[in-house]
Amino acid sequence: MAHRVKRILKLLTFGGAVGGTAWFLRENDWEISTVGVMRFGRAALTVLSIVADYKMNLRGPDPNSEEYKKLKSEIHTRSALKLRELCCKNGGAFIKVGQHIGTLEYLLPSEYVKTMKVLHSDAPKSELSDLYKVIEMDLGTKVEEIFTSFSSEPVGTASLAQVHKATLKDGTVVAVKIQHPRVKAHSYVDIKTMEFLINRIAWVFPDFQYVWLAEETKKNLPLELDFLNEGRHCERVARLFKKFTFLKVPRIYWDLSSERVLTMEFCEGGKVDDRQYMKEHNISVNEVTRNLGKLYSEMIFVQGYVHCDPHPGNVLVNKTKQGTQIVLLDHGLYQTLTDDFRVNYSKLWMSLIKADMEGIKTYAMKLNAGNLYPLFACMLTARSWKSISSGIDRIEYTASEEQVIKDNAAQYFIEISEILNRVPRQLLLIMKTNDVLRGIEASLQVRSNASSFINMSRCCIRAVGLDDLRKADGYFTVFKIHINTNWQLCTLSFYEFFLWFQNSLIGQLLFRRKPSGFLK
Repeated sequence: MAHRVKRILKLLTFGGAVGGTAWFLRENDWEISTVGVMRFGRAALTVLSIVADYKMNLRGPDPNSEEYKKLKSEIHTRSALKLRELCCKNGGAFIKVGQHIGTLEYLLPSEYVKTMKVLHSDAPKSELSDLYKVIEMDLGTKVEEIFTSFSSEPVGTASLAQVHKATLKDGTVVAVKIQHPRVKAHSYVDIKTMEFLINRIAWVFPDFQYVWLAEETKKNLPLELDFLNEGRHCERVARLFKKFTFLKVPRIYWDLSSERVLTMEFCEGGKVDDRQYMKEHNISVNEVTRNLGKLYSEMIFVQGYVHCDPHPGNVLVNKTKQGTQIVLLDHGLYQTLTDDFRVNYSKLWMSLIKADMEGIKTYAMKLNAGNLYPLFACMLTARSWKSISSGIDRIEYTASEEQVIKDNAAQYFIEISEILNRVPRQLLLIMKTNDVLRGIEASLQVRSNASSFINMSRCCIRAVGLDDLRKADGYFTVFKIHINTNWQLCTLSFYEFFLWFQNSLIGQLLFRRKPSGFLK
């Protein structure tokens, strides 16, 4: 009798599994590749192939020889191509991680960064009919009952969603962001798959310390998959930074939004890294980079609330009657910084700008960099230690310095991964954001200069001053803090005026050499 019951239970379990799988496939248009075991198997085979490539081919040559370096670069390239193919086939969370890798300039071998960068502009598209199903399921209304027109081609495609231009019944032009149909269903299995495989790689290669990549994906992906959360971020950033008249954030249509559909104001503009567009529309490249720097300095150092995905597709520029406008899109990923972290980070940057070696060491160690603080400083600034020691506001960035930094990224790969694994998790997205912003500057053929460092310093001084005021224990202490903070800000303003005067026609006649730096 007991044996018969066991057989019945087994049959019921098997039948349930088959029935559940059949239902899942039917819901996914009988696409076999959507089954979790297929996606896991594809990922596992790819990772196994990459691990075997490194293990088998790097055995013989001397690690210090040119042959070894050349061979390692070839394996990096092969492996990066395999990873990109995996990301495109599995889609969703895998593309998101691939895009993240593509932004880690100077932190990962260049072969991986260059290969993965393609995913920012070449993410897979979903069929329009599939997107209609998402809209109708989430909003409970037929698409034609909401919109008079709906573009067949997306105006933007990303790892988790794509955006279409549409017109409401009252003639309002909107942008509709729709989540790729199967992303949410796959996300749990994909996160577990990444977590498992990265941990296995770390077991095979003890020096591989990129477990944080899986941990950050596991934490952030569910937040990014909730478009209502994105809408709330959008409204909060518009409120917090309303003093910046150059900033435009799209309005959200809450009655036409859900966890998988976000309807918002349609905003025109060219990509922030499109120098030709700016030239054609009489937009100052220097003004754009200066304002972008002001915005992100305020986010990071003062407010501690940071938009962490400023890649060119998410930042537009245009010319209005009021002046040049920066449009900030895609508010799914934000990092909220703790006060302690934010103040230590502000003090570290003040030390970096002043070339204060003792300060750099002190605050880098407070951020857990340990004895690797010189390398950590180079990672933050994307400058050589020689430039940092001399003053990054005074030493011009050159092609030879860029090559040194890229070479160091390959040479100190293990040490870089160790730093990324030990620093506070909230710093990881900030470093990614910094690298994306530097990429925009590179595309526009500009580089952080004394003026941009002044804007950054101003925010750092305010951040430290506000923190001191929070801790002040009496009126006299408050008075001293106000005096000290305002004096530092005034010093910066005088120096800024000096720079402007020096670059004027009269100044060029009076001065024949550059100043020796500031904040000394």
